[in-house]
This record gives sequence, structure tokens and C-alpha cells, in this order.
Amino acid sequence: MNFEPLAYRMRPTTIDEIVGQEHIIGKNTSLHKMIKNGYVPSMLLYGEPGTGKTSIAHAIAGTTNITFIALNATTAGKKDVEAVVEETRLVGQVILFLDEIHRFNKAQQDYLLPHVERGDIILIGATTENPFHDVNPAIRSRCGQIKQLTRLTPNNILGLLERALKDEKKGLGKKAIEITENQLKKIAFGANGDARKSLTLLESIVSASSKEGDTYIVEDGIIEEMIENIGVYGDKKGSNFYNLLSSLQKSIRGSDVDASLYYLAHLIETGDLVALNRRLLVIAFEDIGLANPAMGNHVLAAVTASERLGLPEARIPLSVAVVEMCLSSKSNSAYSALDTAISAIKNGKVGPIPKHLRDAHYSGAKTLGHVGYQYPHDYPMGTFGGWVKQEYLPEELRGTQYYFPIEAGEEKRLAGIYRKLREFNEK
Repeated sequence: MNFEPLAYRMRPTTIDEIVGQEHIIGKNTSLHKMIKNGYVPSMLLYGEPGTGKTSIAHAIAGTTNITFIALNATTAGKKDVEAVVEETRLVGQVILFLDEIHRFNKAQQDYLLPHVERGDIILIGATTENPFHDVNPAIRSRCGQIKQLTRLTPNNILGLLERALKDEKKGLGKKAIEITENQLKKIAFGANGDARKSLTLLESIVSASSKEGDTYIVEDGIIEEMIENIGVYGDKKGSNFYNLLSSLQKSIRGSDVDASLYYLAHLIETGDLVALNRRLLVIAFEDIGLANPAMGNHVLAAVTASERLGLPEARIPLSVAVVEMCLSSKSNSAYSALDTAISAIKNGKVGPIPKHLRDAHYSGAKTLGHVGYQYPHDYPMGTFGGWVKQEYLPEELRGTQYYFPIEAGEEKRLAGIYRKLREFNEK
């Protein structure tokens, strides 16, 4: 009896059996042609769990006659890598598949460098984290190929499930299973682009199904129970977690309510309220800004409520905040103006502070010429409050404009005041 999981048994043995990832290793790609011609370059495979990184590595090995060694960086150490180097002295060139390569520290990664550079070791590194953040530049430079894998499509998954049901040697082909096309499609969609999950799900569903004689009868209820929460992804502090935060902000900025709720749902399921709340507050000021100045307080209230409530109730105030931000007028003028000022200062566009603005709360201020400041509150101007014409910028920067208002929401009114004050100042 074979106790190996279905997902393990159905792993492709050659590159022609790989499901999906046509943009990386499809028959018309240069990588496919190179491997078919016997040449395997060092490469980094980057993608979410279940997208096929390990499967591609094993399929490449199965297509060539090069010795293949697999290590996992979470458990392997320098001695394991030294053993691989020793193997190259005995058999020549080897393919080293290093899963979770980002787990190796700099010293461990550096140890591989000369052997990869000489070609003794063909390195296939796999990582769920962005290699430009978590893999040493020296290793990246020696991997001519950096490939980002994508989640499989439902059709890719459906084809894989159908193959598993028919395959008598590696799959479930020897079992009598009654399952409909619609049920297979439910599993394909429920797996959310993860090939390994889809096969594990199929095997679990079949095993949990009732039998009539020797036939397994798959029921909808079993499928619905099994696929609950299977689509949730985005581990805390992983690359994809930050991709989710980025997608949430860009969707809110783009006023797409449904997309924003989709990414909010994923982030809530990760359970990291601190990072999520921090990002929502940033969005309120970065993207809504002066167009709706009250939004900052609204979001702060929602964030505070979510912290006091905790999950799962925290989702309620957060959903209100996200929808409100999506449908609000938007402006990034304030922080863009500040960034412009910061950039100018860093580039040396500065000058001495005007004397009348300098601190004058000491007896010697007049001696130093720190006089002449006019107190605006002493000069009432209609309903605005108080204003008086005087210079606030250094003399070298007079007339400089950092802030360019946007005609949106409440900022439209503020923009009118800003322009009027500039006119007064120029007269």
C-alpha cells in the first residue's frame, strides 16, 4: 500500500508534465529549449506556496542526466552544503535544489558562490519571499534566471485533478470514484491556484466520502466543508503580506470598493491587526488628505474600535472605514508638497531663517536683531481670522511654491483661500 500523499505522487517527472507556468517553462520558452538541449542554468524560482517551485526543480532533474540533490534551507547547514561540494568531486556537475533559500544566512549563501560560479553546482533556489529583498545580490547575480511563478488558473487545476483521477500508477485511477464535473470545478476554484492544495483536497474529499460497495460517492457537503478557508494566503511579515497591504492601498486609492474589501478580507484572515490598522491610517492621510480632512479622525476611530473589539468583530469598523475611504474625494497634495520641500532641502536649496522669525524670548534678542515680527492675530481679516503680509521663507527662497492644491472635495475651498493669500502676498 502506497502511503505517499497524492500531491507527492503526482509531482511531474519531466518538464513536459508541468501544469501551468507556461510563461516560464512552456514549450516556446527559452528555458524549456535550453533544458531540452541539456543545458540547465542556475536560477531562482519565486512564488507563493503551491505554485510549483519544487515540482519544476524535480521535473528539470528528470529531464536531464545531471545528479540532483535537494536540500531545505530551514534544516540544512554548512555541512550539508559541504557534502554537496564533495559530491561534485565524485560525480562532476550536480543540480542543487535549495528550497527556502532565503533562510540561509549570508555566510551560508556566500559559501555556495565559487562553486556556482565555476559551474560545479547548478543552483535552483526556491523562495516564497521576494529574492530582491531576501537573497544576497551575489547569489542573484550568479543566477541568470529569476522567475516569478504565478498561481495556477482554475483550468490548470481542473486538468491536474482530472489527470489524478485517471492515473492508475500515481493517482487515484485504481479507485472507483463518483464525482461530477461541477464538483471538480468547485475543488479547482476552492484551491485558489495552489496545485498541492488541490490534490491534497481531492484526496481528503475522496477519503471522507461514503462508499457504496467499492465506489466512493463524493457529496457537495464534504467539498464545502473541506474548502473552507483554503483560499486564505499572506503569512504575517512575508512578501505576500506586504503585497496584500500594497494592493489594499492601491485599490482604495483607485476607489474600487469591491477590490478593497477583497484585500481587506485577506488581511483580516492573517490576523495582523497592527500592520493593517497602521496602513489604513496612512491611507487616510496620504490618499484622502485635504480633500476630506475629517477622514483621518474617522479612520482613527475605526482603528481604535478594532483594537478594543479584537477579531472577528474588528472587521466591522474596518469595513466601514475602507468603504468610506474608497468613496471619498482624494488628494495627495499635502504630503507631496512636504516631499518636495524635503527633496529641495536635501539638494541644498536652503537659506538663513529671517531674523524676525527667530526666537526672541530672551533679553539679548534685540541686540541680535531678532525683531520685527508682526502677530497675525492683531490683524483681523474678515471671517478668516488674522493675517498680515510678512516674509516667512528665507530671502533666497522667496516666492517658492511647494504646495499645489487639488480641486477635490474640501480642498477645493482650501485651494481658494491658498490662492487668495498668495495674491495678497504678491501685491
